[in-house]
Amino acid sequence: MRSTSRLVTHSHCVATVLAVAGLIAVTGRAQAQARANPREGVRKTKGVGTYADVNGIKLYYEIHGVGRPLILLHGGLGAIEMFGPNLAALAKGRRVIAVDLQGHGRTADIDRPLSVELMADDIAALIGHLGLERSDVMGYSLGGGVALQTAIRHPEVVGKLVVVSTPFRRSAFYPEILAQQGQVGVAAAEAMKQTPMYQLYSRIAPRPEDWPRLLGKIGEAMKQDFDFSREIAGLGATTLIVAADADIFPPAHAVEMFALLGGGQRDGGWDGSGRPKSRLAILPGLTHYTIFSAPALAATVIPFLDEPTTTR
Repeated sequence: MRSTSRLVTHSHCVATVLAVAGLIAVTGRAQAQARANPREGVRKTKGVGTYADVNGIKLYYEIHGVGRPLILLHGGLGAIEMFGPNLAALAKGRRVIAVDLQGHGRTADIDRPLSVELMADDIAALIGHLGLERSDVMGYSLGGGVALQTAIRHPEVVGKLVVVSTPFRRSAFYPEILAQQGQVGVAAAEAMKQTPMYQLYSRIAPRPEDWPRLLGKIGEAMKQDFDFSREIAGLGATTLIVAADADIFPPAHAVEMFALLGGGQRDGGWDGSGRPKSRLAILPGLTHYTIFSAPALAATVIPFLDEPTTTR
């Protein structure tokens, strides 16, 4: 399914192109903090951020906090920094292992496509590399696609799953998002150097000159269709689906994913015995471009992660 899944990479990239103005304030604050104290992020980790040699890639990760592990995966053209204060909030009660995915942030690209399946294999290998039997996994947009595929391909290493602002079928995108698919590629690289995404990339990437290569791979990914309905219906992981009420797909799409996981089929009952084991959250007043750094995200995710796992 490699070809069908590459479009999950596209989902955030096109959205990012459309929402540069919306991201400037968020990313700008993070950059200002980094310039003032470039080691601030490292000091908050349990040890210095480091690399894991897995599947032929040197995967950068940082560990924040202690406790039950949570793998945290950023969106396309982003890096660990994009979660802002949500990372610290999540790390107050658990060990957050924040990862820069292939070709993003401090993880250099290698000679393979940007495929959510291959990146999911990297995450499963990282979990093994760290000696973890299982880990909860949370991802936003591209990272949500990687998190989802980790649970599909490697269910034995995933505890709970959190999928944020991630469509599971290409046709769910609004028409204006689909209309932009052909506009991201190598030719857009120079123009996109004016964006905060490139400013962050150029500051932390091991090879900043790979920027056109990254956009080219994303452009190729955008040409493919995808639909993970069948795989989602077979998921065993207790899952939280999170979407903004003004996301890049309608709220009904998140509800459809919830239904595939057994949600919305009956009344939950006075005692809650009719609730499904998975959860759905539509966060009000947010968009695809604000949800990853909004305080409401951590406030929604933390109770889900803290709740005992059920088998219903």
